[in-house]
Amino acid sequence: MMVLLGAFGISYTWHYDNRTAAHLSAYCHIDFRSSYTEDGKLEGAVFTLWDYRFGREKLLPRAILYTDGAPWEMQAAVKQTSPPVDLFGLFGADSRGASRADDGEYRFQNENKLFVELPRSSLAAIRKAESIRFRYYYDNGDTIDLPLSKEDTEYWRRQVT
Repeated sequence: MMVLLGAFGISYTWHYDNRTAAHLSAYCHIDFRSSYTEDGKLEGAVFTLWDYRFGREKLLPRAILYTDGAPWEMQAAVKQTSPPVDLFGLFGADSRGASRADDGEYRFQNENKLFVELPRSSLAAIRKAESIRFRYYYDNGDTIDLPLSKEDTEYWRRQVT
């Protein structure tokens, strides 16, 4: 019984960490925000991504945004948060006092967060782009390269107009 449970657990975690998706927001959580000056002029945009994995691979601090195939290389800030382990309560509280058990879906996974400020010159390209792709890397050689969905592409365009 233990062997069957172990085999199922290993195959499930491997399958989840090597999942496929048609677009970026189906693969991970994303957030795109633009900022404006007091005069209402667009001054910049930031992109944040959360990717949950069972594996301990760490994100590399680099990413590439493609607008209609044109690459925009960026340096990113990355952070990995391991799931808290409390042997007596099984689901311990993190340093903020919040329990990842409340997340339900991600309580046993490592949270990988990538934060990047988009180059100002890319904002005009986003405004005109028909297709937008985002690529990021893990230290074990995994590369995630997915397009935005049509809805996300439209949202990004509206944010930079």
